Amino acid sequence: MSVLSGVKHIILVLSGKGGVGKSTVSTQLALALKEAGFKVGLLDVDLCGPSVPYLLQLEDRDVHKCDEGWVPVYADSDQKLAVMSIGFLLKDRDASVVWRGPKKNAMIKQFLTDVYWQDIDFLVIDTPPGTSDEHITVMENLKDLPCDGALLVTTSQAVSVEDCMKELSFCKKANIPVLGVLENLSGFVCPVCSECTNIFSSGGGKSLANLNNIPFLGSIPIDPSLGECGEKGKSCISVKPNSPASKVFKDLVLTIAQGSGMSVD
Repeated sequence: MSVLSGVKHIILVLSGKGGVGKSTVSTQLALALKEAGFKVGLLDVDLCGPSVPYLLQLEDRDVHKCDEGWVPVYADSDQKLAVMSIGFLLKDRDASVVWRGPKKNAMIKQFLTDVYWQDIDFLVIDTPPGTSDEHITVMENLKDLPCDGALLVTTSQAVSVEDCMKELSFCKKANIPVLGVLENLSGFVCPVCSECTNIFSSGGGKSLANLNNIPFLGSIPIDPSLGECGEKGKSCISVKPNSPASKVFKDLVLTIAQGSGMSVD
């Protein structure tokens, strides 16, 4: 029996380019799903930039093995958020992973076939930026599993939107359902007057969604408190529930849960 047989739903988080906050979105989504009462797994397959252990303050944790396979690292005492990343296997957080494609693909396959998640409601997979061997390996190993679809993360800048368009094209070729587009780093909200200033541009993610007839899942502005939550392993929903980012993640959890036929606590 596959170690993923107890996973009810799988969500891929994709981005066309790096630096758009994909890992922060993946981490906050996993925390938001946990806050909503679900049991969640977070798999970090960004082998060359594994930031999930840092974002969840789990860098000092070790991975162990049991008869069923690797035991993921749990971020909470209730074991409602399980995490796996190559970051747990590196001795130094600054160590680089200098591997050719076959070795990276073998590691990703091992993550997808040997990690004992047990029974969880959602598995969120944080992928590397772009459309590369790693993405193909992920899809080959998920083809017979309940993959709900992909969440595309972009910023509003034209170069990011163009790269996200390539990611959308990859999803179509790989027959991956697209859950929608999330625009991150969308303007700066002044903490004093609450006025939003579009530092770069605005509306790129929404235009991309409208042009391709896929859902637009919201805009997350630049918010220092979200960065602080991300670096302390805390959910923005619990720390700052009324912030724009919290509203986006609350709505995102509702959308994902409803699409999966599950109810939110």
